[in-house]
Amino acid sequence: MATRTPKSASKGPAKRSTPARTTSAKRTTASAGRPRPRTGASGRKSSVAHPDPISWVFTMIGKLIVGLWMLFAGGVGSMARALGNNARELDPAHRRDGLGLAWLAAAIVLASMTWRNADGAVSGVVNATVRGVFGSLAWALPLLLGLLAWRYMRHPDQNADTGRMVIGWAALLVGVLGVIHVANDTPYPAGEGQGMDKVSAAGGMVGFIVSAPPMSILPSWITIPLLLLLSAFGVLVITATPVHRIPERLAELRHLLFERQSDPLPREPSRKRPRTKKPAGDGEGGDGVKPYDTPVLSEKDKERAEHSPEIVPGLTDEEDAAVAAAAAAEAEAGRRPPEPPLPTPAPRKVEQLVLSPQAGPYALPDLQFLKPGTAPKPQTKANTTVVNALTSVLEQFSIDAQVIGFTRGPTVTRYEIELGPAVKVEKVTALTKNIAYAVKSADVRILSPIPGKSAIGVEIPNADKDLVALGDVLRSQVAQADHHPMIVGLGKDVEGRTIVANLAKMPHLLIAGATGAGKSVCVNGLITSILMRSTPDEVRMVLVDPKRVELSVYEGIPHLITPIITNPKKAAEALEWVVGEMDRRYDDLAASGFRHVDEFNKAVRAGKLQPPPGSERVYQPYPYLLVIVDELADLMMVAPRDVEDSIVRITQLARAAGIHLVIATQRPSVDVVTGLIKANVPSRLAFAVSSLTDSRVILDQPGADKLVGQGDALFLPMGASKPIRIQNAFVSEKEIAEIVAHCKTQMQAEYREDVAVAPVKREIDEEIGDDLDLLIQAAELIVTTQFGSTSMLQRKLRVGFAKAGRLMDLLESRNVVGPSEGSKAREVLVKPDDLPGLLADLRGE
Repeated sequence: MATRTPKSASKGPAKRSTPARTTSAKRTTASAGRPRPRTGASGRKSSVAHPDPISWVFTMIGKLIVGLWMLFAGGVGSMARALGNNARELDPAHRRDGLGLAWLAAAIVLASMTWRNADGAVSGVVNATVRGVFGSLAWALPLLLGLLAWRYMRHPDQNADTGRMVIGWAALLVGVLGVIHVANDTPYPAGEGQGMDKVSAAGGMVGFIVSAPPMSILPSWITIPLLLLLSAFGVLVITATPVHRIPERLAELRHLLFERQSDPLPREPSRKRPRTKKPAGDGEGGDGVKPYDTPVLSEKDKERAEHSPEIVPGLTDEEDAAVAAAAAAEAEAGRRPPEPPLPTPAPRKVEQLVLSPQAGPYALPDLQFLKPGTAPKPQTKANTTVVNALTSVLEQFSIDAQVIGFTRGPTVTRYEIELGPAVKVEKVTALTKNIAYAVKSADVRILSPIPGKSAIGVEIPNADKDLVALGDVLRSQVAQADHHPMIVGLGKDVEGRTIVANLAKMPHLLIAGATGAGKSVCVNGLITSILMRSTPDEVRMVLVDPKRVELSVYEGIPHLITPIITNPKKAAEALEWVVGEMDRRYDDLAASGFRHVDEFNKAVRAGKLQPPPGSERVYQPYPYLLVIVDELADLMMVAPRDVEDSIVRITQLARAAGIHLVIATQRPSVDVVTGLIKANVPSRLAFAVSSLTDSRVILDQPGADKLVGQGDALFLPMGASKPIRIQNAFVSEKEIAEIVAHCKTQMQAEYREDVAVAPVKREIDEEIGDDLDLLIQAAELIVTTQFGSTSMLQRKLRVGFAKAGRLMDLLESRNVVGPSEGSKAREVLVKPDDLPGLLADLRGE
């Protein structure tokens, strides 16, 4: 931005600007701050006294020497930078492997020189030096170098842990060498009766340096405990154990050494999930609804909520960020509560939807099937660059505001801007395009304000994203603390907190997103979460997959009550069966006097519910029923009215019956996601969409059009006014295949034959032909309105005059309407109460 010259600096008259304004502005800016040479009255420069010739010669010689030195230094620096650039072109894994191989080579060479008798002069010097430095433990130095090489090659992504272990082993080695040196009467390198031979036979120079000073002022019975304390500190650093967790680690070691050996089935408990003493969902009333209850479960982080993260100005290297992240993770590990207790075996009795009688105890899949993701980074070089860019934009537009901090999430980072007094929020929100230009990103989203904070949030995608794995979400403390079978892992929010949700409290979910935005991965994550946490007697599923390939991997799992439905017409019939199942459950609830299926199940398990006298009915608890529709648009194209009616009826009433619906679509248009469906599905999950219109359809507000894709989503749970931005958890196809294989080995699938029944062939009058659907619609329209008119059929059914006249003739021949009376409407002979029988006759039933 050009700096204007003050008016006072110009003594002459004002001149009109010329086309070379930009150039002159640059000259003015470049020359700002330079003192102008004094001029006389005639405009010439004042004369300056010439220096002494001898001083001038020495000055020139000094400048020549400095110039030669700078030339030499610049050449060496250019060569070093060229080598460095070439090294940076290598893959980071190759650079780490090279370092590991170098340490391995050093270990082998050192072992060959110290573990055998030295033959050559070089070997003798190296052997004497190593023994002189490390004393009687010189033989362990090649082993430590080999361990370091193994760490670099085996765990190249854990540089921070490697550095920590190097510090720990060094402290342990130094303490042991000091104790050995004290045990050998602390020999000195020089002195009477002393010498390097005795030093080498004891703790070496390292042992001498660490033990001689305290031994000169303290007795040995104090020096040795101090050195042992140093070794113990090394052990704690190696094992990443804070001091306050020492009793806990000792208890774990005792359990590992003694209790595990006495356990006849040591691997069996690891395959079960924790269970509460009472079945999940058996609350005192209803579905356990509490005041201000929410389906979202997230980690509670008071420090993150109350204080913004501190911006580290000196952080300019991503390796430093990785070290800082590892240190933060270690500090957090010290505050982490103990793991939950070992779970109890799953119940053997299968309820409601009967499974195979040959099936034994059902063991849930082990969480080890799900791989961990990448470690989160609190700050990187890219974050510092963005903070500087935001600060520059605010300064350029003279806005009294500053960046006070940021919270880095897996995909995006939210930068917090605090306004000064009397500064309008619109001044910052109006700079969206300028901020996007400054940070070199088109996907900038501004929150004004951040919920719960007096600050404006600017969400900018990370240049280096973190992988959020479903295994990390399900292994988190918030997921392990709640044992409800309908808990599913969603991912992590912008602040890095784990987000899980209870499908039973949503109670229905609508998912939308363009192709490749992460919708299918989300559906797989929901199903996988159910398979990992619930048995078939707790949750049963109906999967509708019109695409035929998205959900085919789950074919045959014992949680299904019907094979995966791929035919849209059968899907409509399956939804009708779900409506019937809902009605049957409500009949039981009404007859027994309960308001929710959880109360009914609790009474059945306690034996408090008895069938009426003379009835052969045997009450069994109802499992949760989860219906997942992968693509709603295909169903709405085939049978829009039937599908919409079934979905609306399920979403309106099925919550208390334990039936929950998850609908996914990649085309969130108004003809697919109708107003009735939106009104009855309160929870929404929107991935990246192609337009603002689609975002308004799915969320009733903008925002989804600004997402970056690949799992970046906005989650709007029931009762929330603002969506939560999350990075959806990723689960790979290999992990899904292993979990499905485990479930199939535990139990065989038992399908219900009445879910998607085969269509019955109907005897249709040949006179009707292919106009059956239109004839049924015409009969419904005329009977319900009690108005028979050909022109009305033309308007309502959008058919021509010939087709409408033919439909009216067919209805007249079947005594639905009377004969034509000219321009008057025909008499309707069928009352609305008789409409179901009429439609059955027309269909040939």
